[in-house]
Amino acid sequence: MELFDLNGKTAVVTGSTKGIGEAIAHRLAEHGAKVVVSSRKAEACEKVAGEINAKWGKGREVATPIPCNINYRDQLQALVQKSRSKWGRIDVLVCNAAINPVFGSMSAIEDEAFDKIMGANVRANHQLCTMVIPEMVERKDGSVIVVSSIGGLRGSPYLGAYCISKAADFQLVRNIAAEFGPNNVRANAIAPGLVKTDFARALWENPAILERSTATAPLRRIGLPDEIAGAAVFLASKAGSFMTGQALVIDGGVTIA
Repeated sequence: MELFDLNGKTAVVTGSTKGIGEAIAHRLAEHGAKVVVSSRKAEACEKVAGEINAKWGKGREVATPIPCNINYRDQLQALVQKSRSKWGRIDVLVCNAAINPVFGSMSAIEDEAFDKIMGANVRANHQLCTMVIPEMVERKDGSVIVVSSIGGLRGSPYLGAYCISKAADFQLVRNIAAEFGPNNVRANAIAPGLVKTDFARALWENPAILERSTATAPLRRIGLPDEIAGAAVFLASKAGSFMTGQALVIDGGVTIA
């Protein structure tokens, strides 16, 4: 357990009231971290934080809800400040929240929708990292984890702008790793394949897309949120202490088939 021990660590996880983010928050708490559960809706944050406390707290508070709309800098700053006020520090930052309001040809996407995708999936991650990294640099210890997608590695006929944003997230962690590595701040991306979440429902509920996604995949299936969460524990803990600037692909083998 020592390699994966997160006792004494505090993690902020955006978009953590469902899907992959919720699974990550649960597993970080299971391994000893104190967790900030964050998404747009306060009620959802309170529900998930309560479930984490009941399951992993052993009579202690290990999760706290802090709502935040990542599209607004002032709300990101409030998330950071409230997290520090509650737990004293931020050791692990998981940028998981993302949006994709457009499904279809990228030739039809309007400028407003394109800017919205880039703002939430790239700019907000960049802003949040710049707010949190200084304290990591000061302590000479910290882990930034960005949940990207294999969409950032491949072309797509119906998720064009989303895939562009996810490719940018790979470069974000490379830049952080290169600049702040000398201060022992690590940054990595997790690149899931198709996972059974509400966010990806338009893909896995479409029989044709599901068939195309799994037909040549070595495991012949899509993933589940909890199958991604272990990677975050690895990257946040001593087990991942020599890994930085990388994209950890977890896709059932899709990208190698």
